[in-house]
Amino acid sequence: MTNSQLDDTIRQQLTAVQNFVIMGHIRPDGDAIGSMLGLAHALRASGKDVLCVLQDGVPEKYAFLPGAADVRTSVPSDYDYLIVVDSSDSMRIGKALEGLPAPDLVIDHHNTHDDFGKLEYVVPEVEATALLLADRLPRWGLTISQNAATCLLTGLLSDTIGFRTANTRPAALRAAADLMELGADFHDVYLKTLSDKTLAEALYWGQGLTKIQLSGSILWSTLTLNDRIISGYQGNDDADLINILSAIKGPLMTILFVEQEGGVKVSWRSVEGVDVSKLAREFGGGGHKAAAGADVEGNLNRIQENVIISSERYLKELGSNWVERDAND
Repeated sequence: MTNSQLDDTIRQQLTAVQNFVIMGHIRPDGDAIGSMLGLAHALRASGKDVLCVLQDGVPEKYAFLPGAADVRTSVPSDYDYLIVVDSSDSMRIGKALEGLPAPDLVIDHHNTHDDFGKLEYVVPEVEATALLLADRLPRWGLTISQNAATCLLTGLLSDTIGFRTANTRPAALRAAADLMELGADFHDVYLKTLSDKTLAEALYWGQGLTKIQLSGSILWSTLTLNDRIISGYQGNDDADLINILSAIKGPLMTILFVEQEGGVKVSWRSVEGVDVSKLAREFGGGGHKAAAGADVEGNLNRIQENVIISSERYLKELGSNWVERDAND
């Protein structure tokens, strides 16, 4: 099916259906939430009934988004069409997808994407799923309202870290300008998505910053369940600490281990030319070349050991030019 045929098929299906459910992944980030809510607003503007579902709910920092308060944590039985956004595989949706038929439509941008929907709209390495939607919604017969624009801009800013990622292209900046012209408040969205932090988040970061280790060309740290208790942080993610760690000059790869009940969320970040999505795949995860992750069941210490060994082996296989690269380059 050509891209044009795929667009036509999606438009026909979205037009024909009345009752939608839209889902994003566990521990949702700004792109998952912004894409889900942005699409929901666009569908509602065309007279559709839409319910948004996130197994883990909406984190407090994204509660400002229009429609966030209405997000549920489970899927009702009476829906006609299920859409999944920003998820590289079905496991990323969590238990909320268990027992349900395959999604009718999956919209994603991860280069490690595994097809799991009846219809797939996947463009690997596009900066954000929200950017895909901003581009395609009009082609699918949907209007981007001010609320939709606010949500989509949030997703775009979140996944590009404010246009700081290496894959940011001119089209992403133009899309942000278009969303601003549709009514999105860039300054407000930027502050709430990337700048504003709670005291609990800062204390949580402090726990992780005291545990930074450097092993060769790999910088890594850990956040434990007890760190959440000490800091008073209510989330089950890293509060974006990985972005702080990956800003440290020198290492080729940055890894953050976030302890969960029964396992560990492992996040990798890397410099250009180091494809950490391959490592994430090795541990059952996925993502992008420069930013990837995996949920690994088991003991924190054992998982850390295995991940560091595999990461060191991967860098060695890349060649001595990477391993011996000057930290100031």
